[in-house]
Amino acid sequence: MARMRMKKLEEFLSGVDGFEKPKILLEQYPTPPHIASCVLYNVEAQYFDLEDKLVGDLGCGCGMLSIGSFLLGAQLTIGFELDSDAIDIFRNNVTEMEIPAIDCVQTNVLELSGSKWENAFDTIVTNPPFGTKHNAGMDMKFIETGIHLATGAVYSLHKSSTRDYIHKKSKDWKVKGEVVAQLKYNIDNSYKFHKNKSVDIEVDFWRFDVTEKEL
Repeated sequence: MARMRMKKLEEFLSGVDGFEKPKILLEQYPTPPHIASCVLYNVEAQYFDLEDKLVGDLGCGCGMLSIGSFLLGAQLTIGFELDSDAIDIFRNNVTEMEIPAIDCVQTNVLELSGSKWENAFDTIVTNPPFGTKHNAGMDMKFIETGIHLATGAVYSLHKSSTRDYIHKKSKDWKVKGEVVAQLKYNIDNSYKFHKNKSVDIEVDFWRFDVTEKEL
């Protein structure tokens, strides 16, 4: 199948509806279309980890990464999300875009390890909570869950300031972790405590090779 061009992918993802009332306790920030299209395009172009693969999306929100994975050829994409409001928007997005091979499961992502989803996916993608405010360490827990669910690779976005710590953790997890892209993540003024209209955060896009994991 001919791969969709990155510009065309971004155009499609620009039509994905985001959170109507983002919840601060869940750190609900939408993944911008230009970020999603860039990272997913390179997942496929460099590593061939999407086309004809079974893909899981942890903390899928309104479906940006799930839909992008499908558009780049994923055989089936399943999103996992705790928030029922986000799931409603996810399903509306899928219906409006007439996408057949995507589903969403309402669950706590942290309860997936050891479940029927263990080793069920070729590839896991996630834009986890950054682990700030009330969610300290949540970003690391999402990676660890992804390692349990994937048999090929886990891809995840994290603040660049955590780079050294994640390198150390990847050794603890006995997987090979590497930063495959460095990006500026623009967060709009979604919450009342934000003083500026938007803020740019330096983020790393990580790839964890789990083909030789020891769990």
